[in-house]
Amino acid sequence: MEAERTKLTELQENHATLSKELANAKSQGLSQRRELVLASDEIEKMKKAHAKEVMELEMDLRRKEREAREVAEDLKICRNDLEGEREQVATLKGTIAQQATTQITLTSQKTALQAKVNALQAQIDEYTRNLSNLQHKLQNAETEVTILRHEAMESETVRRKLHNMVQELKGNIRVFCRVRPVLPSDLTALVASDSLDTLPTEEINRLKAEVAAYISFPDTKEHKEIILHSSSESATGQERKEVYRFGFDRVFEPESTQAEVFEEISQLAQSCTDGYNVCIFAYGQTGSGKSFTMEGGSTESTAGMIPRAVEQVFRVTEFMKTKGWEYKMEGQFLEIYNETIHDLLAPANSTVEKKHEIKHDPKTGATRVTDLTVVPLHSPSQVRSLLALAQSRRSVAATLVNERSSRSHSVFTLRISGIRVGIGNVGACDPFHLSNANAGERCEGCLNLVDLAGSERLNVSFAPGAVADKDRVRETQNINRSLSALGDVIAALGERGEAGAMGVNKHIPYRNSKLTYLLQNSLSGNSKTLMVLNLSPLATHLQESITSLRFATKVNNTMIGTARKQVRAS
Repeated sequence: MEAERTKLTELQENHATLSKELANAKSQGLSQRRELVLASDEIEKMKKAHAKEVMELEMDLRRKEREAREVAEDLKICRNDLEGEREQVATLKGTIAQQATTQITLTSQKTALQAKVNALQAQIDEYTRNLSNLQHKLQNAETEVTILRHEAMESETVRRKLHNMVQELKGNIRVFCRVRPVLPSDLTALVASDSLDTLPTEEINRLKAEVAAYISFPDTKEHKEIILHSSSESATGQERKEVYRFGFDRVFEPESTQAEVFEEISQLAQSCTDGYNVCIFAYGQTGSGKSFTMEGGSTESTAGMIPRAVEQVFRVTEFMKTKGWEYKMEGQFLEIYNETIHDLLAPANSTVEKKHEIKHDPKTGATRVTDLTVVPLHSPSQVRSLLALAQSRRSVAATLVNERSSRSHSVFTLRISGIRVGIGNVGACDPFHLSNANAGERCEGCLNLVDLAGSERLNVSFAPGAVADKDRVRETQNINRSLSALGDVIAALGERGEAGAMGVNKHIPYRNSKLTYLLQNSLSGNSKTLMVLNLSPLATHLQESITSLRFATKVNNTMIGTARKQVRAS
């Protein structure tokens, strides 16, 4: 029991001790809790104080990470580039090695070529010396050719002037003959027109030779002869060959250009500025090229005699201004259709057809047509416009020879009047050799350019399928009647020359047609007159061509007297 009491006492003492320790521990725990609260407050204060710095450090950290990633990407790219450069360097090393080998080869080749170059250079030097000698000889030859060519041109100019003087003194009507080339439209009887473009040139030339008549030009120097060859079957069945030889003042082959034709008549056309009356008319059957010769085509190289003559007249008058002359020009365009004169330049709004009459002035040799539109001319382009207008108004119809055939005679008249105003120096270029003291002198010239209607027989005048109505028959009859009247006048002029020698005054039937009456002064000696005979090259037109050539020969042999210059004082 004592032991138990002792244990109990120890237990109670231990309990008391523990209670005290527990009380002490509680008091210490409270103190620590207060210290923890204080520490927590301080920590919160420190967190708040360093939150901004932490955020900045975090942002800086993220930026550093981003930069690190970019650097890593750049490093990756650089590594790839480095690998590529290494491969390229390896390739270049191989190329350099190959080129080094090639250079060695080229060096040896260069050495060999240099030896060849030296040899060739020696040859070149020799050739250069020879070339220099040849160039010197060529230059001397070209100089000689130039001199000879100039002399030839001067000789040709002198020849033309002397020829013109001889013809004027003879008083003849000059006649030129022009043969047109074979055209593609002439081949339509042999081959369809739409297949012509597909044929080779050799085949086209063969076809042209097949349809062309045998025409030769033996005079290769002065070009004054033309020969036609024909063959036919006689009554006994034998082949009969005939040769027709004709000579004129000038013969133009099919290859002749418009410029070459005008070159021969340019001095004649220019004479109107010197105070002469000039008449140039185109004659020939339908389809022989009369309208092309007189009016030409749309390009400069194909321009006809009318626009070229007008352009030359304008050039001459412009030059003569420096010699103290002033000119005024005017033009008119008419046609004679069924023996009736029509004004081709009449106003478009004109509803009444005026009656025109032909008037001749025996004192001046001038010919006028009443109530005809006269247009002042200021430039060659204006004349081209008038030609286009007149062409659109001409009477045309389809014939066997030409689908669009002129059925009327057209006459373009250019009148020029000049007055000397006494300005500038007078020299040899003055056509009248007048001095300034002769101021007031006047000259009047006239240029008639005539495109006659086609001459053909009535039985060949109409195309297959065309209706030979009364109007077409009447047209052809009037055309042939007027051309026949022209032949009668030419014949009468020839007879007058013979009758005049015997003192007999021969009547000339100018009034038998409007055409001959209009051309009276051109045929009676008051004009410088030229007829351009146009011929078709086709074999089917051979007889018509021979008829035209015979008529032209009769014209060429007709004496009409010497033209007079129209110059008068004011």
